Amino acid sequence: MVDFAEHRKALLCNDAQSIADYQSAMGEAVTAVSAWLQNDKMYTGGSIKDLREAISFAPSKEGLGVQQSLQRMVELFLNKSLKVHHPHSLAHLHCPTMVMSQIAEVLINATNQSMDSWDQSPAGSLMEVQLVDWLRQKVGYGAGQAGVFTSGGTQSNLMGVLLARDWCISKNWKDENGKPWSVQRDGIPAEAMKNVKVICSENAHFSVQKNMAMMGMGFQSVVTVPVNENAQMDVDALEKTMAHLQSEGKIVSCVVATAGTTDAGAIDPLKKIREITTKYGSWMHIDAAWGGALILSNDHRAMLDGIELSDSITLDFHKHYFQSISCGAFLLKDEANYRFMHYEAEYLNSAYDEEHGVPNLVSKSLQTTRRFDALKLWMTVEALGEELYGSMIDHGVKLTREVA
Repeated sequence: MVDFAEHRKALLCNDAQSIADYQSAMGEAVTAVSAWLQNDKMYTGGSIKDLREAISFAPSKEGLGVQQSLQRMVELFLNKSLKVHHPHSLAHLHCPTMVMSQIAEVLINATNQSMDSWDQSPAGSLMEVQLVDWLRQKVGYGAGQAGVFTSGGTQSNLMGVLLARDWCISKNWKDENGKPWSVQRDGIPAEAMKNVKVICSENAHFSVQKNMAMMGMGFQSVVTVPVNENAQMDVDALEKTMAHLQSEGKIVSCVVATAGTTDAGAIDPLKKIREITTKYGSWMHIDAAWGGALILSNDHRAMLDGIELSDSITLDFHKHYFQSISCGAFLLKDEANYRFMHYEAEYLNSAYDEEHGVPNLVSKSLQTTRRFDALKLWMTVEALGEELYGSMIDHGVKLTREVA
């Protein structure tokens, strides 16, 4: 016989036992994390062979219960995890996290809002719109709502090159009625498959090639140019490459500039790249997943001069902004270009809602169901203030220069 009391207790709801179990287990989880943090060793999980022998998933019919399952995960997962806050944890762009980010995660998980429509996240939708507006002003785009939070740099870069490709094709190809070609409606013209190119530096993030392949354009659609002695895109090589491609009948839909390369942290010459892309009629996307934190810098904001000239920007907050994974954003200068990925689902973003300004953010995202990750950045900026936040970012730059 079904025991519905056990159902209610298992769900986070207004059931008294559910709330009691939640409070107790959360307290124990916090205690376990605190003990883990106090262990000075960066990693105690052993070799991959040790982990394979220790880790096994073998659920029982009866279940372990909340307490025993938590205790098992403390030993199996928590105590065997890498401490990203440790001074020796340097191999990846994998940051320690803000206390406020962790607190925000509790609220995000408990409320379980979905950002695809206003009625699934009433407050969260409005808060994300305001945070996007704040970010737009920080990069120099000016006030507006064209942008969305993402899972990270790869997804944001995908949005940039996707919109750039479809924008390019709409400009350069006509349908049978003489109207701008719609990739959404008619797919990619055969000629465009061969002739539309994306340019990035040889040090750009691998997601440029990966995303173009996923879009059906293939690795062949990506042309890389060399870097200079400072690991920045060589703008003379860029100019020559674009001229050569044009002479061969190719069309450069997008140049992806990097503000903070993975290995060197190099920032490409953004203003000069904008001049060249304007000359050839190409979209400029800036992958600022790493260096974009400098928009909050008190001392180094000038290193991003020219970011405001781009057509779209990638930002990652789970890197130099010290947010928990995942937390990124895509910013689009001209909201009209969202038309290339717009799709109306009556139950999510009806024409009525759009006409009346209801912020159903599904129209701006590649995702449908989406977490309210923007809360982490909101709470951190609000708690720390821009000056303290900026000083933490500046300290990272200072340390880098000391060891370079």
